[in-house]
Amino acid sequence: MARVPIGQNLFKSKGALLAPIMVALMGTMSVPANADDFGPVKSMEVNRDLADLGKRLFYDERLSGDTSLACATCHQPDKAFTDGKALSDAYTGSSHFRNTPTLANVGQRAAWFHDGRLGTNLNDVTRESITETYFMNMDMRIMQERLKQDPVYVEMFKKAGKGTPSNGGARSAIQEFLKSITSSGAPFDTGDLSASAKAGFDLFKGKASCAECHTGPRFTDDQPHNTGVPENPDIWSDPDRHVTFVTYAKFMGIENYMNVRRDLGAYVRDHRQESAGKFMTPTLRELTYTAPYMHNGTMASLSDVVEFYNKGGGNSANKDKRLHPLNLTDEEKSNLVDFLTSLSGNSFDVPSYNPGEIDTDYPVIVDWRQQKN
Repeated sequence: MARVPIGQNLFKSKGALLAPIMVALMGTMSVPANADDFGPVKSMEVNRDLADLGKRLFYDERLSGDTSLACATCHQPDKAFTDGKALSDAYTGSSHFRNTPTLANVGQRAAWFHDGRLGTNLNDVTRESITETYFMNMDMRIMQERLKQDPVYVEMFKKAGKGTPSNGGARSAIQEFLKSITSSGAPFDTGDLSASAKAGFDLFKGKASCAECHTGPRFTDDQPHNTGVPENPDIWSDPDRHVTFVTYAKFMGIENYMNVRRDLGAYVRDHRQESAGKFMTPTLRELTYTAPYMHNGTMASLSDVVEFYNKGGGNSANKDKRLHPLNLTDEEKSNLVDFLTSLSGNSFDVPSYNPGEIDTDYPVIVDWRQQKN
């Protein structure tokens, strides 16, 4: 297959020089589960006191540079820790160019962000989310001083075995809280499936071929694939979103980034042409709450997603060759949607916390802002 260059002198960019390092980091990724290995997601073991601290930090707007954003601003529990927007908000003065992914079972992922650029551990993800200019834009030295001024944090850090408030301790605590967010109560797990959903599951594993990528209890192979998802034009027409994309593209070493008008996805991991347009397979857990769908929010409903794959995906020069028209009937498409809906519960199995002042115990179906009362 002939290669179409994204920019000239591609492999001379700094991102290309970093590519071997990033590929090595991705070596920590787990082996995808077998297609028949479905079942409830197992909870991860967490340190309760440390997770208590992490939960309070998760809802604290003081972790952003101008105190306008908390982690929960974009990751709201009533929406399965997404924000319900096609493209997420960003730090003051900018807007993001991707959809907010769910944090359901995030502690068990093998790689993070839609492009899979981080594949080491949640500590790194937490650090980037707090310090990146278009996320929370926080200088962690300032954050540490803010935490030291709060007597509740002083006590909680001590109780969690982290001594005085520190950057490392804060990242560790948030990581521990994220590990506690586990899907539970879905009809698929309890066995309370309708006849339509059961038929949809058979289609999922068979005719529709969904299980080729959506495998295991989390329904993801933790790998990037190109399915030809169309670009979201708002990224290029909105100056705030475009400048955020340019900032990201420049840092990731994308050549000719000022003229790029497509999200290259997993290309940033290895700077290979065949990786352009690939995005990490999303979990199918909690889909009922996470619309709109795809990495750029271009599909409003599960019916839209099913129809997209029924037609064989979108148009892309290096689209996954396994994609092809499915020729599903209207009844089969409806059954498949019913099955996908069965993967959503009405709560996350988050241990009962009462860290004080900022948040209280919650089920997933609540307004997260109530947690600050």
